[in-house]
Amino acid sequence: MHKRATLFKFIIPSLIGALMFLFPLNIDGETTIPVAYLANALNELLGYDNVVLIVVILINISALLTVLFSWVVNPGYEFLRNLFRMNAIWVILRVLGAVFSLMAYFVFGPEFINSEVTGGLMLYDLLPTLFAIFLFAGILLPLLLNYGLLEFIGTMFAKIMRPLFTLPGRSTVDNLASWVGDGTVGVLLTSKQYENGYYSKREAAVIATTFSVVSITFSIVILDLIGLMDRFFLFYMTIIIAGIIAALIMPRIPPLSRIKDDYYVEGKSIDETVPSGYNPLSWGYKKALDRADEAEGFGGFLKDGVKTVGDMWFAVLPIVMAIGTLGTIFAEYTPVFTWIGAPFVPILELMNVPEAQAASESLFIGFTDMFLPAILIEGVSSDMTRFIIGTLSITQLIYLSEVGGVILGSKIPVGIGKLFIIFLLRTAITLPVIVVIAHIFF
Repeated sequence: MHKRATLFKFIIPSLIGALMFLFPLNIDGETTIPVAYLANALNELLGYDNVVLIVVILINISALLTVLFSWVVNPGYEFLRNLFRMNAIWVILRVLGAVFSLMAYFVFGPEFINSEVTGGLMLYDLLPTLFAIFLFAGILLPLLLNYGLLEFIGTMFAKIMRPLFTLPGRSTVDNLASWVGDGTVGVLLTSKQYENGYYSKREAAVIATTFSVVSITFSIVILDLIGLMDRFFLFYMTIIIAGIIAALIMPRIPPLSRIKDDYYVEGKSIDETVPSGYNPLSWGYKKALDRADEAEGFGGFLKDGVKTVGDMWFAVLPIVMAIGTLGTIFAEYTPVFTWIGAPFVPILELMNVPEAQAASESLFIGFTDMFLPAILIEGVSSDMTRFIIGTLSITQLIYLSEVGGVILGSKIPVGIGKLFIIFLLRTAITLPVIVVIAHIFF
């Protein structure tokens, strides 16, 4: 029997978390959510130039510690090992991010690296927003993830996961963690479950590549970049609709359908039926209270939040700087993405997408980094085209600067070739859905 204190421990943090991440605010005629409002307020308080300098310092600290702990000394603390002890590829990318940040900040080196449309764009337009968003999202995400909200919601959907998405009911929590929290959180949770024998190879691959959608906070950054913050509800509803349609189709077609249902280790027998005397609501309520009872107090919440912020600042910012700069260099100084997108110009014109040429050049650059399509399309005059590309950049899901990189670094059996095929398939499936919705509302 749970105490009343446990009930409050479930309800209060979960309610605050839902309000901070899901509740829209209208401030000075602009629609936002509390997390985004706090992020903007922090940047204004600190001053724009100071935030850029802080970002440069964080990226270079990350690179220095990564080189030190990966190639010179093995740190004694597990947190430092997990954050800074990397393989050679990730060390090089973090160092590259640091070098690019210094070039853009002090304006030296080749112009194609530090210009306002490449490294300068990433450092001055994108990373300051990420810095503040990561701070508040990192601190507050445990409110959503640690106090029973996902267990409560997940139990409600357990019975529909297998027939709809070919997944076990317990994957609901992973999927919700990705949708509500962050794609990398879902990937890491899925990888751990796979290593422990709870998911087969196919199930782990499906979850990681189908439900690891970027968080609401990342979506806000995209929406802000394309200047459509007043369309937040339509934007996120479109992502959900297109994402669900892709989730229904992707597990049933190659390459995901051809991955074997083998297990990393012998799987444990888990009974997902609701026990006698319970219904999904009452059983979900009990599981939520069990989770809240296990959750640590304020000290644990703060520690978890600070760790998440550290992961985002020191792991994500350098990679976004490195791969984002490389992607914008390819986009601005080579015709690669123009060539790749050219065959899709007539298709986009057939769909009556305004400024189809500009849209086609943004279709596939998202494989390197999710923010690049929105950055490249933000100067387009058509609201509909910016909406389509911004939404598509999220529903494409696989981008190497974060989610794709985490998948490649895990034991989930999906290589870079399969990732690119999945990226292309998700583009083909979700683009028509997004275009239809855009024509209805624009």
